[in-house]
Amino acid sequence: MNITRNITLDAALDDAKRDYTARNPASLALHEKAAGPLPGGNTRTVLYYDPFPLAFTRGQGARLWDVDGHEYRDFLGEYTAGLAGHSQPAIRRAIDKALDNGLNLGGHNTYEPDFAAAVTARFPSMDMVRFTNSGTEANLLAISTAIARTGRRKVMVFRSGYHGAVFTFSGGANINVPFDYVQATYNDTEATLATLEANAAELACVILEPMMGGGGCIPARPDFLRALREATARHGVVLIFDEVMTSRLSPGGLQAKLGILPDLTTLGKYIGGGMSFGAFGGKAELMGLFDPRRADALPHAGTFNNNVLTMAAGIAALTEVYTPAEADRLNGVGEALRARLNDMARKHGAPMQFTGIGSMLNLHVLDEEITGPEVAARGNMKARDLFFFDMLKAGFWLARRGMLALSLPLTPQDCDAFAEAAEEFVVSRKALLG
Repeated sequence: MNITRNITLDAALDDAKRDYTARNPASLALHEKAAGPLPGGNTRTVLYYDPFPLAFTRGQGARLWDVDGHEYRDFLGEYTAGLAGHSQPAIRRAIDKALDNGLNLGGHNTYEPDFAAAVTARFPSMDMVRFTNSGTEANLLAISTAIARTGRRKVMVFRSGYHGAVFTFSGGANINVPFDYVQATYNDTEATLATLEANAAELACVILEPMMGGGGCIPARPDFLRALREATARHGVVLIFDEVMTSRLSPGGLQAKLGILPDLTTLGKYIGGGMSFGAFGGKAELMGLFDPRRADALPHAGTFNNNVLTMAAGIAALTEVYTPAEADRLNGVGEALRARLNDMARKHGAPMQFTGIGSMLNLHVLDEEITGPEVAARGNMKARDLFFFDMLKAGFWLARRGMLALSLPLTPQDCDAFAEAAEEFVVSRKALLG
């Protein structure tokens, strides 16, 4: 053990980074190579971390291998998109079959109606659906639909919310689409309703995740969501649930689990079988605005909206792989793991906790109830970084921000190993977690 391991948190983190650099020369070399043509060697901001990010060469099931030959148990699941694991056989067969028949056919294909039927059958708010290429694009179309339907221009969002690359509401520089935003505080019912009432005449929609994903796996309180549902309905404001991540948390998403239905829902990630995918859907009166048989139809273009790879993979993902029974099973695994990790932290008196619902979890080094991102921001971020590097060394892949998204091929032995490694971190690093 390095003699500086627990002198100070800063010293421990510096040691962990030096060790990480020494163990990953090929990833460092690849990062330096990429830094020429790519700004910072990066084309997806969330994947970058200091001193440099790992690069992977292969995935199989719930395992990943990096360019330096290290093997990891994958507890991140491509930020929820990789729910089925790597190279899932049924999805692979569907993609291969679609490839055999040709790409980019330039017309409707036989997969679209079956995939649309599978999606609308799963999510109770969806009478109709339209496909896009990402969750970001789905949210852009959903908000635009609300503006077109209501004739109003304002959009209510929540501080530190995230709805895609051009819908980021945290501090710092953002490149958001220029809607007229009104910001409210997540889970603060009284203040949110006051803001909504003050802007109701100009408000087209309210958009939120029923559990903040990127914001730290922070669930919305059911009474908060019910109050929003009642107030938006009363004022003719379109309520949009961004379930790009949270749709995995029950067979019919969090809306079904909570029994609270929005007017529009946006989807993405795993539903396309891990391919590039997004969708927006909801009430027929809203989605019918896109019916091209109407003289006043809204346009919705997109060369790859109905691409055969995503359509085929999506059918397999929903009908063969992530069945309702598998959704219940995986979310049960997540509930059990989160409870086990939190019990372990309490047993050792460690000021840390894992928040979330079902198969999505997030570490916070903080011992107060986390009701929103402003509370989570008070956590010990350096200790969270140290957890990331220690768990990497132990062979576990997760997000540096502490996020976990379980995938179907993870085994009970994988979860046991993760819990044991997390306890080793707590025991060996407890002096640094205050």
